[in-house]
Parts: sequence; C-alpha cells; structure tokens
Amino acid sequence: MDTLITAGRVLPRPSAPVEDGAVLVRDGVIVAAGPRADVVAQAAPDAARHDFPTGTALAGLFNVHVHLAFDASREMLAHFQAGSLLEGARSRLSSMLRSGVTTVRDLGDRDHLGAAVRRSFAGSVAPRLLVSGPPITVPDGHCHFFGGAVASDDAIRALIDANAAAGADVIKVMASGGQITEGGADMWESQFSERELALVVSHAASHGLPVAAHAHGADAIEAAVSAGVSTVEHCSFLTGPRSFDRREPVAKRMAADGISACSTSSRNWRTIVEKLGDEVAQAMYGRLPWLEEHGVRLLAGTDAGLPGSVFDDPVGALELYEWLGFPRRRILEIATCDSAEGLGLGEVTGRLEPGLAADVLVVEGDPLASLAALRNPLLVLAEGREA
Repeated sequence: MDTLITAGRVLPRPSAPVEDGAVLVRDGVIVAAGPRADVVAQAAPDAARHDFPTGTALAGLFNVHVHLAFDASREMLAHFQAGSLLEGARSRLSSMLRSGVTTVRDLGDRDHLGAAVRRSFAGSVAPRLLVSGPPITVPDGHCHFFGGAVASDDAIRALIDANAAAGADVIKVMASGGQITEGGADMWESQFSERELALVVSHAASHGLPVAAHAHGADAIEAAVSAGVSTVEHCSFLTGPRSFDRREPVAKRMAADGISACSTSSRNWRTIVEKLGDEVAQAMYGRLPWLEEHGVRLLAGTDAGLPGSVFDDPVGALELYEWLGFPRRRILEIATCDSAEGLGLGEVTGRLEPGLAADVLVVEGDPLASLAALRNPLLVLAEGREA
C-alpha cells in the first residue's frame, strides 16, 4: 500500500528544499519526493495520507556513535556491571527512533548485546542498527570491561573473527585511552602501535568490515589514519589534559582517503563550555570547523549512554555546530546524507530520493530556519514503517 506524505516543505537534500512538497512511499522504499502535484499524481487512489501543511519532511537522522549498554546516568558503569541489559537497550533504541533517529551505530558492548537487540526487533519497527561488538583494547585498557582485551596479534585476529561471526558491521579499536576507565591510559596516550592498527584494518577487511578507531590523542589519530581506518571517533588531537595539536598533514590525508571524523559530542557541550570557558572550549571544539575546512567528512554521533549523553536529544548535540558557526543546511547534511556516506550507506538512506529506504522524519516548522524544529517530530518512518 502507498503512503503519501504532504508537507509545507520537503528536503530531498538539505541543500534543495521544495516548498509545498510531498513524499511517496511504497513497500518501504521512496518512490518520489518533490513538488506536491508531481508526487500526488503518482500515488495510488487508496494511498494512506499524512498531511502536514506547516511541517517539514526530511531524511531520518543518524547517530553513528552510541552505547546501548549504558543508561546515561552517573551510575552507568555500576548499572552496566549489575546484570541483564537487553530490555534497557531495547528501550533506549526505541526512544532514539521516536526522536527522529532512523540509523544508529553501536560502537561497544558486552557479549554482543547490540546484535541481540537487533535480533529482538525482527519484524518490529526500530532504527537501522549497526553494531561492533566488544571493542579491541589492551589488557586493563580503555573499556576492557566490554571483554575485548587482547595481548597479541593472534588475539587481535581471534577477536575480529568472533565479532564478525556474531554479526558485527564494523570493528572498533581503542587506539587511545579514554576517560571512563580507571587505571587505563590517559585520553591522549596511545594503546596500539601503527603496525597493530594496520593489522586490525587488514584482518577486518578480510571479513569485509570497516574499522572505527577511538582516538583522542594526536599520535593515536595519526597512527589510525596511517593504518587506514574508516572513521576516527572523537578525533580530539589531544596531547595533554588541555593541550591540542591539530596536524594538518593528518587532516589532509583523512580528506584524501575518505576517512570520516565523528565528534561524539552530546548536548553536554554547553556544560563543558561553561566549565572550561570559551577559550579552551573553542580550542577543543574548534577542531570541527577546522576539519570541515580541510575537507574531512563529519559524522553525527553523541556517545549516547555516557553520563548525561541521553539517547533522545539529537538536536541538543547538533546545536554545537550552530554555536561553532556552521550553517543549518550543513548541520542537517552532517546529520543525514554525510553520515550515510561515511558509513557506506549513501545508496541506501540519508536522502529523500527514489529507490532509497523510506527513512523519513516530519517535524513541525522549518529546521533550516531553526534547529529547534527537530524537537517536534510529527511522523517518523523507519524503512516505511511508522514509529
């Protein structure tokens, strides 16, 4: 059965708004998107209609870095270690869909929780979910509690094999330390050599899988990029607690090799600005416009699950880009088509174009005029099915 959505404006792409537009969906796929009269003429007489005269229809949003195993509370590690996680993870994924997020990438869990969540939604409406399984880390290293600690090349290969067999869509490696693991490497310290990272990339490729590298440190970022990872998570260029070293040759290579960067910034950015002050915050977050200037593709991801990094406020995270001076059109591109391209899904979703999956978000108002419009979802379709 056809589903016909009419709206005050339609954004097949954020750069090409259509006033008084429509979207036609059939069997979970977009048939047409554009001027209302043109699209309505292609709909079956008995099409299910949704009319939003003051709304905007656009592609569903992406969140390419989450941890469904965590509950975003201050006690998230204690809760994670306490027991069963499936129902909480299911609830968090559903909340993301209701907020307009139709594609999610989980970048670290225990016992292949993400794959279990995906299976549990078989036949039900949920966001498209990509998973990594336990991330590769060093003994007692960052996020070792996920169960992915390795101490040899053979152990690296074995973990990649196990994750691939369990249904992983991406391999995650902790190239640097992080802030939630007591006793582990500091955020700016490397955990793996370039040789080891290259092994991760090559063995993942033998399974047809890309590699996402958690890398805060400037050295870890450079090593990960040289090794040929697909995405750099955080990409902070840290050299110390509040010191940064943006390396232009690294950014140029990322752009040339198609390596994307995910900021992993949630709505907590405002608190961080208040705590650190504008000067330090600009030094930290200024890497994003700097990467943009160098042609590096930016991806929308929030590290949802960490304390305060909630699952149902994608807009709060996107407003960081507006604070940094990004035009709203570019912000919407980062959250939709650019993130799709960065995950290898550019021919699957991320735009409202014929032949792509019907991942559709309709909001009240115009997000090109105010990102706040994204806080008012009127309709969310995931592959043509209503949330």
